[in-house]
Amino acid sequence: MKRALLAYAWSLAAMSISAFAGCASQDHAGSAPAGADAHVFRWVDQPDGTTDLYDSNRRVLCYVHAYDPSTDETLHETYKVYHHVFDENGEKLITKGSGGLYTHHRGIFIGWNKLTLGGNEYDYWHMKGVTQRHVETLELAAGDGDARQIARIDWCGPDGKAALIERRSISVREVARPGFLLLDFESQITPIAGDVLLDGDPEHAGFQFRAHNDVADGGPEVKAAYLFHEEGIDPTRDKDLPWVAMGFELNGKRYTVLHMNHPANPRGTVYSAYRDYGRFGAFPRVEIRKDETLTLRYRIYVMLGDMPAREQMERRYQDYIRAR
Repeated sequence: MKRALLAYAWSLAAMSISAFAGCASQDHAGSAPAGADAHVFRWVDQPDGTTDLYDSNRRVLCYVHAYDPSTDETLHETYKVYHHVFDENGEKLITKGSGGLYTHHRGIFIGWNKLTLGGNEYDYWHMKGVTQRHVETLELAAGDGDARQIARIDWCGPDGKAALIERRSISVREVARPGFLLLDFESQITPIAGDVLLDGDPEHAGFQFRAHNDVADGGPEVKAAYLFHEEGIDPTRDKDLPWVAMGFELNGKRYTVLHMNHPANPRGTVYSAYRDYGRFGAFPRVEIRKDETLTLRYRIYVMLGDMPAREQMERRYQDYIRAR
């Protein structure tokens, strides 16, 4: 597909004509920059430390990457980076930000609550005394039908120095309804301060998707339900599941999120996929030597409507692994 690198000069110019702030709030409506072409992806930097991705006039994603340690409150808001997902109209968030049930659950995010380095254990899930900090954008690319973002994110210890360097890549492609987001996630994690053990448990570690907090606050009719690739799967026991789907209701509509685990990911991966408030994801336990790199790959497919049949989900997973 035709792609074009977007220079920051374009983004700064676009900010002057954008009529909204960033996406830090739970719900945020907005429109694309004036003159946006149909079916063309574009990135727009915002002055509040967010970067929006548009598909034509529809906002698709928001990368939340500000870091402000000036007060306890601002540090709490900015101690990790993550991606928000907008609904099929680009008007409301379907993922959760800070606050609500479990404030540290934010959009699409990654972390481990037991990261061992130099004989010490650090919590990069609840972010106790540590931070994930956006350092630089390595690439912003967009064009007809697809877009890509690569960012450097430093995982900093209590001393503020980087213990690990992450190269986080997000690739988005145009998708037909009922789908409205197809996102490929790749994280390359390199310890620079010593050997590392990424550990914890499926409830508090791994690559996760968290639905909007209204799912947690709502009644039984909106709560999350899960579908697995086979009948009889027990996610607390069965490992290396190829995919898991979650369905929930938000703003009077049903949504389905398909979370796919690439077969090249570490073996022994366990899915947390049973909480009705809408957080689920894949947890690998991995040791990484200093200056070596761990690569993790996942795909997120989001669609409007009730949960499709298992066979349809399996076909989407097969499309994923054939493409990689």
